[in-house]
Amino acid sequence: MPKIQALMVDVDGVLVTGRPQDGRHWQASLAADLAIDVEALNASFFRTHWTAIVTGREDLRPRLAKALRQIAPHVSTDQLIDYWFRNDARLDTNLLSEIADVRRRGVLVHLATNQEHERMRYLLNTLGLAARIDGWHCSADLGCRKPDPAFFAAVQRRVGIEPAGLLLLDDTAENVHAATAAGWHAVHWTGAVPLEDALQGYLSGHR
Repeated sequence: MPKIQALMVDVDGVLVTGRPQDGRHWQASLAADLAIDVEALNASFFRTHWTAIVTGREDLRPRLAKALRQIAPHVSTDQLIDYWFRNDARLDTNLLSEIADVRRRGVLVHLATNQEHERMRYLLNTLGLAARIDGWHCSADLGCRKPDPAFFAAVQRRVGIEPAGLLLLDDTAENVHAATAAGWHAVHWTGAVPLEDALQGYLSGHR
């Protein structure tokens, strides 16, 4: 196995797994809690604007405010963002402990995630992920998102590590395939086994 210098960890579906109380999608009770039609929100906001927002070409708040005026004028932008972020914040504490062990073994651990700016700050500061990692790479900062090859090239340039020294941990198979096409190593994360087993000897040179 090659010597891995940096483990690049996805966030949603890996470190963050839905609602804190039960792991369900953050929209699961949106209609009951805020009287917002989920399909209307997805049609007017997420399917229409999310790609531009998550790649930093548009801002979250103006687009969300416009959508809410159309589909749920009784809900403010602040209300929905607060609800969304709080209900999409279940940390996998076991995985975080395993990641801490990886860092102790001398491997850098960075986040490599498709996020817009505001939620990225929430993840780092409010949920405290900044204190548990060595760096982060956010699609809104880079101007491109996984699985775009440009994302992997941009991260590689940022860290100054050859692709063969990078390992992506991601729950989306398409991202895993894109990482390997970029010369990285990659593991499809399912959460079914401990991190040590999932990495299958990639860290054998680190003690």
